[in-house]
Parts: sequence; structure tokens; C-alpha cells
Amino acid sequence: MDSEIANATLRAVRRILRATDTGSRKLAAATGLTPSQLLVLREIDARAGATPGSVASSLQFSHATITAIVDRLVALGLVRRERSERDKRQIHLAATPEGHRRVVEAPDLLQEKFAERFALLPSWEQAMILAGAERLAQVLGAEAIDAAPLLDTGAIDRVDAAPRSD
Repeated sequence: MDSEIANATLRAVRRILRATDTGSRKLAAATGLTPSQLLVLREIDARAGATPGSVASSLQFSHATITAIVDRLVALGLVRRERSERDKRQIHLAATPEGHRRVVEAPDLLQEKFAERFALLPSWEQAMILAGAERLAQVLGAEAIDAAPLLDTGAIDRVDAAPRSD
């Protein structure tokens, strides 16, 4: 019986991993971006005068991660950095027209579906899922791994999205 439950649990984990990988590949094919890059680009596109610190705080990413992702988005021509008129030490981020277009055309991220459906669950069930997921991370020896609130299997600041063909 225990091995049946363990196998069923592993199958469920595998389905989650495959859904995450499939979502990342669809996003890369549609936008040329990783999920973390799209989240950062969306945050910048939605805010007038976004700063790296405000984006990091909003997304719960480290400042170093935001810097790496923004560097990549700038290199792709999707974001530009601008010095503040009032304080030249402060940098503001803005999406370029191409960056805005990719945000508009991007498919829904898997974590958005998760958030919408998770919010519909009663609080006791949300707490059970959280407890089970945290315990599973402990069982797998992964409780100390730093992870942003993002359904993605790769490094958060990686640059390995599929190249666009447009």
C-alpha cells in the first residue's frame, strides 16, 4: 500500500513538472522569453517609472535577479533604462513598443491559472496544499533551495528561451 501511495505521489509530482515544462516551452515559442523574464517585463510595462527595487519587491525576486533579467530584456530591446530627471542616481525602467507587444501577445502563465484556481479553494484546503507541498519539499531535501513564487523549472535568471522567428 505504501509503495502505491508513493508511486501515485510521484506521478502527481511528475505531472506538475511536465505541465511547468510545457508551459515554459509554449511561452518561449510565443515570446522568446522565460516565465521570469515575462513576469518582469509585465511588471515594468504595467508601471510608469518602475525601478529595479520596486519590481524586485513586487515580484519577490532578489535585486541581483532583477538586474540579470533586466540586463537580458535590455539586450533584447524590450526594456530601456532611463535616469530619473529628479535624481540622476535613480534608474527607471520602461518597456519598449516591442516589449509591450510581447506582453500583450503572451499566453497566460501557468502560475496565473494556479493563482486563479487556488484562490477559489476554501482556506482549509489551501492550508492543506501548502503544508503538503512544504512537507514534500522536505522529503525531497529541497526545503533550503531558494525559489521565487514562479512555476518554472529552470534558473530564474536564465537566458535559454527559444529564439523567435519573427
